[in-house]
Amino acid sequence: MNYTTLMLYIFAAVSTLYVLHFGIYLIGANSYDVWQARRHHRRHRAAALGTSEPYEPLVTVAIPARNEEKTVTRCLDSILYGDYKLVQVLVVDDGSTDSTLGTLRRYKRTHPELDLRIIHKEKSGGKGAGLSYALRRYGRGELVMCCDADSVLAPAAIANAASYFTDPRIVGVAANVQTMDDFTVLGVLQKFEYMVGYRSKKVYSILNCEFVIGGVASTYRMDVLREVGFYDTDTVTEDIGLSMKVVARGNRTNRVVYGADVVAMTESVDGFRALLKQRFRWKYGSFQNIIKYRHLIHKRDWQNYTATLTHYRMPMAVTSEFALLFAPAVWGYVLYWTLASLSLRLIIGAYMTITVYTFITIWFDENTSVWQRCRLSLYAPIAYFIFYIMDVIQFVAMIKCLKRTHHLLRRKSVGSAWVSPRRIGSEATA
Repeated sequence: MNYTTLMLYIFAAVSTLYVLHFGIYLIGANSYDVWQARRHHRRHRAAALGTSEPYEPLVTVAIPARNEEKTVTRCLDSILYGDYKLVQVLVVDDGSTDSTLGTLRRYKRTHPELDLRIIHKEKSGGKGAGLSYALRRYGRGELVMCCDADSVLAPAAIANAASYFTDPRIVGVAANVQTMDDFTVLGVLQKFEYMVGYRSKKVYSILNCEFVIGGVASTYRMDVLREVGFYDTDTVTEDIGLSMKVVARGNRTNRVVYGADVVAMTESVDGFRALLKQRFRWKYGSFQNIIKYRHLIHKRDWQNYTATLTHYRMPMAVTSEFALLFAPAVWGYVLYWTLASLSLRLIIGAYMTITVYTFITIWFDENTSVWQRCRLSLYAPIAYFIFYIMDVIQFVAMIKCLKRTHHLLRRKSVGSAWVSPRRIGSEATA
C-alpha cells in the first residue's frame, strides 16, 4: 500500500466519522428540542390548571473565586436580580491576592437581602478543595449550583435548572454556557465552538450517555454530592471529575442531562496562548478522568448502565481525541489531492458541510434573538476557516498531553489548581 492510498483510507475514515456524527447530531438535537417543548408545555399547563405544587427547593449557589475583583460583583448581581429567590450563596475566596475579599465584603454590606456567606481561605487550595469545604460545612440547599466567578446567569437559569429535578432519576444538569459577545477572530471562534459543542449535548441527553458537566452553572442534588464525597482533587478538571464520579454510580438511575434553558454567560479567552493553555488543561483533565473511570468503557452491566454510555460515548471520547493526531495527514492529503487533480471538490465539499451545519446551529439556537442570529450568520461563511485555528490548538494540546503520558497514569492530588484567563469584566450579552 503506497502513501497516497493510505492517506485516501485515512481521509475516508475520518470523513465518514464526521458525516455520521453530523447526522446523529442533527436528528438527536431535533429530538431533544421536541422533548424540551413537551416538557415546557406540561409545566405551563400544570401551573395554569393548578394541578401540581410548584417545586421550589432551596438552591445553594457555590462560587469559587481567586483574584476575581473585576467579575464577582457582576456574577452576584445576576443571582440577586434573577427570578429565583430561594437561594443561598457561598463564595469561596481562595487565597486571592487582589481586592476580591474587600469587594465581597462591601457587596454583603450593601445587599443584605442576599443570603451570602463569604468563606475566606488565606492559602489557595484549588477550586475542588474550596468548593468541597464550603458545601460540606455550610451548604443548606436541596440543590447545588456551582458557578465560576466570571459567569453571569440568565434571570430564569436557577428556576429552570430546578425544574429538571422533578424527575427523581435526574441527579445533575449541565447548563447552556455561551460566550459574551466578542467579535474578534478568537471571540467568534469560541462563540461558534460553544454553540456547536453544547448542541451535541442535546444528543447525549436523548441517548442518556452524558457524563461531562462543566463548572459553569452545573446543578446537582445535594444528597448525591454528599454520598460521593463532593469534589476530588486528583485531576485538574474537578468539574468533569465530579460528573463522572456521579455517573459511575450507574447512569440509568443517576441521569445527567443538558438543560438548554439553563443559560449562563462566560468571558471568552483573550489571546492564543491563553486559549492553548485552557484547552490543554481541559484535555489533560479529560484524559485523567477517563483513565480514572476506564472501567466504564465497554462495561456490560445493563441493569445500571446504558449501552450508549459504555459502548458509544466513553469509547468515542477516547477515539475522537486520538483522531486529532491524523489531522495534519488529512490536511496534507487534501492539499495534495487538490493540487494533483486541479480540483477544489474536497475543499468545497468540506466547506459547504461545515458552513451549513454552522447555519443550522445558529438558527436552531432557542436562546439567541433573531437579531443575534442575523449578526452571527454574517460570520458563518468564514467558520470553516477559523475552525482550523481550533484544530491547530487542539492538536498541539494533544501532543502536550502525550508528552506527559507518564504523569497521566499516576494518581495523585493536584489540588485542581487555578488556571484563570485574564478577566475583562465586560457586560454580558447573548
